[in-house]
Amino acid sequence: MSATLFSLAFGVGTQNRQGDWLEVFYAQPLLQPAGELVAAVTPLLGYAGGNQAITITTSQAAQLADALKPLDATQYALLTRLAESQRPLVATLLADDAPLSSTPEAYLKLHLLSHRLAKPHGLNLTGIFPLLPNVAWTNQGAVDLGELAERQLEARLKGDLLEVFSVDKFPKMTDYVVPAGVRIADTARVRLGAYVGEGTTVMHEGFINFNAGTQGPGMIEGRVSAGVFVGKGSDLGGGCSTMGTLSGGGNIVISVGEGCLIGANAGIGIPLGDRNTVESGLYITAGTKVSLLDENDQLVKVVKARELAGQSDLLFRRNSQTGAVECKTHKSAIELNEALHAHN
Repeated sequence: MSATLFSLAFGVGTQNRQGDWLEVFYAQPLLQPAGELVAAVTPLLGYAGGNQAITITTSQAAQLADALKPLDATQYALLTRLAESQRPLVATLLADDAPLSSTPEAYLKLHLLSHRLAKPHGLNLTGIFPLLPNVAWTNQGAVDLGELAERQLEARLKGDLLEVFSVDKFPKMTDYVVPAGVRIADTARVRLGAYVGEGTTVMHEGFINFNAGTQGPGMIEGRVSAGVFVGKGSDLGGGCSTMGTLSGGGNIVISVGEGCLIGANAGIGIPLGDRNTVESGLYITAGTKVSLLDENDQLVKVVKARELAGQSDLLFRRNSQTGAVECKTHKSAIELNEALHAHN
């Protein structure tokens, strides 16, 4: 068997009373782990190849710790702690970046994103939704919805309160990882699986979905929808929206280039190039008719917004008298027109 894996992680998680996984916490996930590390752990796990989530005991965790002590101090320390666990343990091994087949695999890939080991669109997340159970996220962790009423009663009888923060498939990212160099005003608004780059500030109304994120630095006061990635130095104003693949964008990959500004309550349904500005309150969809203006504010031509997708140095605004959506560029309209024809 080849001593190579796409990813490897040892985790501790929560199961319901039927033994189904509700969630998994991986403190130190690995992408492309060293061959000698893989060769050391696979015999102890009885790994036979492919993508597998293998439930392990505390004694197995201790054996794995001993095997990795001379190879990887971080994984050794983690497994030493897992060997003391009173919660279910799992070793998840991914031979390749294939469609998902289990809840522990789904959680591993979400961790890889939030640990900044992979960027949005860099992992195969096919099949993720059926594998993420809808659970109650409480002050006592994840609770199966079928067991919630009984758990609430048990807590009350003990004089405690089982507080339910949300009912969702995705937990908040900060319960699993807090990336270095970020500010997040309301942690409930950043899901596990978000990639939050160093220098990013997420204000109270900002939101970052899974498989989406920011390169950083930047200010997020609007919504970064699933699949959207925001480039370095770009700011999303309060209440603005980016149309993700789950919210009407279809298969179009929406992204925001470097140095962009999307104004308050504005929105985009096309990818932006670098140094673009969208006026506050203006929502641009792919089919929006846009009037291209030259440096003298004279009309050059009218195009659909999708024809401007990915181009740099654009200013999108709405004419306050006519209501027309207009676009100006730091370059001449002739150069922009040539660029449009080049993409026909």
